[in-house]
Amino acid sequence: MKLYHGSTFIVDKPLVSYGRENLDFGKGFYTTSMQSQAEKWIQRFISLGKKGIINIYNFDDTDILKKYRYKKFPEYNEEWLDFVLACRSGSKEYLNYDIIEGGIANDKVFNTVELFFTGLIDKSTALQRLKFEKPNNQICFINQEVIDNILHFESSYEAKEV
Repeated sequence: MKLYHGSTFIVDKPLVSYGRENLDFGKGFYTTSMQSQAEKWIQRFISLGKKGIINIYNFDDTDILKKYRYKKFPEYNEEWLDFVLACRSGSKEYLNYDIIEGGIANDKVFNTVELFFTGLIDKSTALQRLKFEKPNNQICFINQEVIDNILHFESSYEAKEV
């Protein structure tokens, strides 16, 4: 499977240690299976006058469930919401997994999550809003050994402003 990662430089040797804390699925190396999503995400760098580089990887997902601790959120639901809020609040629950896959808290989703997080709407209202959102895709690699074994850099290209 092809995966994409947007950056300001070529990332031929991804490192978990460079990930930021308190993201949707914790600290890790984030990719997506959706090239268009990576290109859209990289626009924020381009708008600041920086290069936008899309890195392309081959992800060997053969026997992933047998070899690694893999968590997948197929939709925006209560489990996803609780997990994202916990990670964004500093919980280290994500360390129970090697790879986590699920939807991204993009602008619309993020607004709903923030309203719930700050207590302006309840969980029921947040989940009602989220059920109408089609999840994007992010795959977060938590374990460096997993990256080294199954995520292989193929190429990169400079994205253009859209």
